[in-house]
Amino acid sequence: MSSHKPAPSRLAADPETSIIEAIEAAPRYEATTGDVTVSVRSFWLEDQSQPEDHHYAWAYHIRIENGGDETIQLLGRFWEITDGRGKTDHVHGEGVVGEQPILIAQEIFEYTSGVALPTPCGFMRGVYSMIIPATAERFDVVIPAFSLDSPHRLGLVH
Repeated sequence: MSSHKPAPSRLAADPETSIIEAIEAAPRYEATTGDVTVSVRSFWLEDQSQPEDHHYAWAYHIRIENGGDETIQLLGRFWEITDGRGKTDHVHGEGVVGEQPILIAQEIFEYTSGVALPTPCGFMRGVYSMIIPATAERFDVVIPAFSLDSPHRLGLVH
């Protein structure tokens, strides 16, 4: 009679693969401005949320694709973050995740960040401020609106 332990969960065995799979399984929101396409996937972070304390957390993964012929640079961001009660916060900042990435023609830049709300649902949308370094021409790129949903959403008491 042999006894064997159950296989460790995939997350414990390979957390990076599990995160990539979670990102790819999440709904995708996309917007194209000129030659630049921004796609977003958001996902609920159960382990970083404390619903009993009205703290709900999500991660979002952003992919910025320069489909044009010119090099561009992301200078800053502007976010509108709206919680489930309709309260909107405006967040401005330089770059993203501490960088002001330069994307040559046909290049892609991706990053993951996070947000927390006091409600179990909400949404975000925004704009990236960009520049074409060769001409100093500035332009804005739309970040599509995307929802922040949690399993606690249906438990709202109004």
